[in-house]
Amino acid sequence: MPTDCSDTQLVFEAFAGRKVVAEFDGGAITSNAGALLLREADRAIGLTAMVAGCFRDGRDPGSSVHSIETMVAQRIHGQALGYEDLNDHDALRHDPILGLISDTLTPKRANVATLAGKSTLNRLETAPEAGNPRYHKIGVDAPALAQVFVDIYIAAHKTPPKRIILDLDATDDPLHGAQEGRFFHGYYGCYCYLPLYIFDGRHLLVAKLRRADIDASAGAKEEIARVVAHIRKAWPEVEIWLRADSGFARDELMAWCEENRVDYVFGMARNTRLEAMIADRLAAAKAEFEKTGKAVRVFKELTYRTQTSWSRERRVVAKAEHLQKGANPRFIVTSLAACDIAGQELYETIYCQRGEMENRIKECQLDLYADRTSAATLRANQLRLWLASLAYVLIEAVRRLGLQGTQLVKATAGSIRLKLLKLGAIVTVSVRRIKIAIASACPAKEVLALAHSRLRSIVLQSRLRRDAA
Repeated sequence: MPTDCSDTQLVFEAFAGRKVVAEFDGGAITSNAGALLLREADRAIGLTAMVAGCFRDGRDPGSSVHSIETMVAQRIHGQALGYEDLNDHDALRHDPILGLISDTLTPKRANVATLAGKSTLNRLETAPEAGNPRYHKIGVDAPALAQVFVDIYIAAHKTPPKRIILDLDATDDPLHGAQEGRFFHGYYGCYCYLPLYIFDGRHLLVAKLRRADIDASAGAKEEIARVVAHIRKAWPEVEIWLRADSGFARDELMAWCEENRVDYVFGMARNTRLEAMIADRLAAAKAEFEKTGKAVRVFKELTYRTQTSWSRERRVVAKAEHLQKGANPRFIVTSLAACDIAGQELYETIYCQRGEMENRIKECQLDLYADRTSAATLRANQLRLWLASLAYVLIEAVRRLGLQGTQLVKATAGSIRLKLLKLGAIVTVSVRRIKIAIASACPAKEVLALAHSRLRSIVLQSRLRRDAA
């Protein structure tokens, strides 16, 4: 793209009629200059616009200062930068880099900042789905907001994939107060929520907050039905597989899959009946181990039905393994036929990959603070979970669109923030441009320049398509 800038300058999205350019000449100063990439990625996937469209704004236009879109962007971008507390925004509202996500350079009133403070953002975060507009000026369409994740997932594919594998998992969200819906969970040993996550690789499709006094699979069928319906509307021919641990091997979910052309491979809890059915293989594995001293695993195909909970017989693949510590039998249940995929391949190349999803959950909870559910109500905490999850989606967009082929392509959200977003800079505003002087010693300058080029190209192409339409 031809510009009138020098080779060392990076040209970003214009703001308030001014050019936005950056150079690596700011010196040893610390700030959030890398958040410019979040801004470009946001425009590339249309994240803030989609999320803001899920909110209802009943405020008086003449009295309100900060738009819903500005507040949504401020909350998501702040979360991505590591500022999970609303209190942080009383200082962040004056940040010159974060301020570039606002809708104006000059607020309506001279005594307010470009961005919103904690009290204003709290009204967004506690927005009800419905209520008395006299007291709740801002409302949210929760089903529409849940659908944003699936819309972004579909838009991320240039062509429909032949097959997708959706991973389901439940995890603990520890609570330390008297939040609505908290319960003590015996497995995790604490008071917590039990959120449900659904991923396809690094793409997050569902982040559903739930009470902890439920089965791990509770509500999974409804969420899968919603997601599958939306995906098939865009990709009618796509093949859909579900993958999860034994907590999801429930007849209700498996029967729904069988009736709706969705295949599954779920873990199964071991029991005496199953172990008796592979006793011969376990004995053979033990004998081989005693000969060689090396771990041995063999597989066996079973047809199995529980005594009361399953409505039909299903294919079960058993792994009879003997290790140094002893026998280690494992089982999976699947709707996939043996003629389509052998049991060993199904277990080792498909089912065992589900552990990667746990790394994605850790990113959401440890790097992006999805477990900061300290609001009083379950509804407000669900919105907090969504905002943290949207911050994950935003950083994933930077990783997917801007970091391919770099050393950060597989980096966690925390590593991307540390190495690429938390950069020092001096910001100077003049009549014609906003200059960001990034620290000269920035170690990630080449990666930043490459990501900027890629994201900027996507933004410009999207604008050309909109103008042509």
